[in-house]
Amino acid sequence: MTFDQPAVLLVDPTHTGAGYKAAARDLGFLVASLYTCDYTATAPGHAEGDDLSYYADDPDQAVRLVTEAGLSVRAVVPAMEVSTHLADRIAELLNLPGNDHSLADARRNKAAMRERARQAGLRIPEFHLVNSPDDIASAAHDIGFPAILKPTSGAGSQGVTLLPDAEALRDLSGLETHDAFDMPITEWLVERYIRGRQFSVNFYSFEGEHRLVDIWEFLQPDDRDYDFPIWDNVQIDTSHPDWHRVEQYVREVLDAYGIERGPSHTEVKCSEDGVHLLEVAARLPGGPMVGTWADHGNIRPFHEGIRCFLGERPAMFDTPVSFSARCGALAIRNDEAPGTLVAIHGLDAVHDLPGIDELLVSYQPGDHVPVTRDDLTIPFGAYVSAADGDEVLRTLAAIRSLVSLEIKRS
Repeated sequence: MTFDQPAVLLVDPTHTGAGYKAAARDLGFLVASLYTCDYTATAPGHAEGDDLSYYADDPDQAVRLVTEAGLSVRAVVPAMEVSTHLADRIAELLNLPGNDHSLADARRNKAAMRERARQAGLRIPEFHLVNSPDDIASAAHDIGFPAILKPTSGAGSQGVTLLPDAEALRDLSGLETHDAFDMPITEWLVERYIRGRQFSVNFYSFEGEHRLVDIWEFLQPDDRDYDFPIWDNVQIDTSHPDWHRVEQYVREVLDAYGIERGPSHTEVKCSEDGVHLLEVAARLPGGPMVGTWADHGNIRPFHEGIRCFLGERPAMFDTPVSFSARCGALAIRNDEAPGTLVAIHGLDAVHDLPGIDELLVSYQPGDHVPVTRDDLTIPFGAYVSAADGDEVLRTLAAIRSLVSLEIKRS
């Protein structure tokens, strides 16, 4: 079989990556979607919008499927974190534009990521790699306290655990056994905890040229150490004291990890001794950011991403990226103990506040609400926009003054 219309191969276009489907169709391509794991292949409605759907977790098999189907694939687009490394290898096999496939694992697995950083001379926290929970304690004592424990796979902070002192090592039975994509966790990094400001940094790249979209700062309610960074998250501007050193450091990261095209999301921490890499990923960010760009910016996130992988220079590389508003987000967390949700109070009042872009309610009365440890266990969130950063902070504070969780503790 052959097709008259060329196709774009989208790799795991679900959840935050689902927007690639409409963009591919709008650009005149057949939508061929490859689902590489149960997390995406069993997502409700995952195949909606597909012209063709394929299921494979091996790059060679994926190439056979699209080749045997007679597809003329013009671009391979990584749509989710879980399979960015597979998309790179598929693009290489199809002789299509992509990121350096030899560094694909270094952009996905945090152990390989740390080793690449060492080779490139990038500043990173001191770390040990362990393959068994039995080895965590000795590694943490060697690193020193506070330390932080991270699965080498996954996303959304799932399984990330602060180790403030030796007492925290007495009982590790509650460690997550599977990551955010429901894959078994088999290895961990034990790292020195870096105190300082944390940022997420978003770029697009085309043929090795990098265009900054925005930088967001993670703000905390106090100065305590933390393992889950999401409390208040605010888009910053060039007046921020860390803007320029963060931007320059991340440009070096993108080069070191062979990110030559498409969107990327990098998280760093700034301490007194410099900027430290936490993670880098060759994909769109999650959370409020992509919606913010579409609603308040002058770029089309999914269209621009596809064009990068088509080998077509996106318009954003020749026009300054700009925003009509400053944006922010918050999470109302359950930081105490698990229980049954009775109510989320104040929702009606929040709807009436100016600058509310989106409200996210993850639990309904009667649902079990765990302690918030990751992106998947946030009871309530809000995305906001305003004229400037100060007004964003005032809006976030107003939401916190109105919204409260009523939970019957277990």
